[in-house]
Amino acid sequence: MSEMLAYSIHLGNDKNKTKKAKEIAKNNKSNTTSFSNNSIQNSKQLSKINNHNLRKYDNKTELIKIIYGTNDLVNDVKNLYLQEFENARIEYNNKQKRDDRKIQNYFEHISKNSNRDLACELIIELGDMNFWKDKTQEYRYKMVDVYKEQIDDLIKILPEFKIANATIHFDETSPHLHIIGVPVKERI
Repeated sequence: MSEMLAYSIHLGNDKNKTKKAKEIAKNNKSNTTSFSNNSIQNSKQLSKINNHNLRKYDNKTELIKIIYGTNDLVNDVKNLYLQEFENARIEYNNKQKRDDRKIQNYFEHISKNSNRDLACELIIELGDMNFWKDKTQEYRYKMVDVYKEQIDDLIKILPEFKIANATIHFDETSPHLHIIGVPVKERI
């Protein structure tokens, strides 16, 4: 008999974990809050996510696995911006009569503009704390192939979401996948 696993996917960057969010939740009938938490709005936030996802703060990288991108998430997003938006940036600049309206670097332009989102993060987790509590590290590492397949499927079913980096964390309660990407809409 096969065992059913819980599956969760969420957008996140911890805005719902702040003191303000917890205070709102405490005074809310549902005891929850739902601050918008899917966007990475600037390069400072992206750098913090880089440090967290790639464990730059403690150099304990043996319990993470990068399955898409490199060990420099910020550079992965910058490269994605070049790949996806450079032709449009050049085309836009060619139409400008004034040099001060030209965009030199689209990544920098977006990361300095506070009302735009630079990227977003998806987190995928299979199984819950009870499922993973008695599993060996060897068993946990079998999730690498499962999460690689999740990435392949995401690319197929949602080609407008361009993935810059995907990293699995094995150092927490359950193995889970952090995906950093940028939604890209083709012009019509």
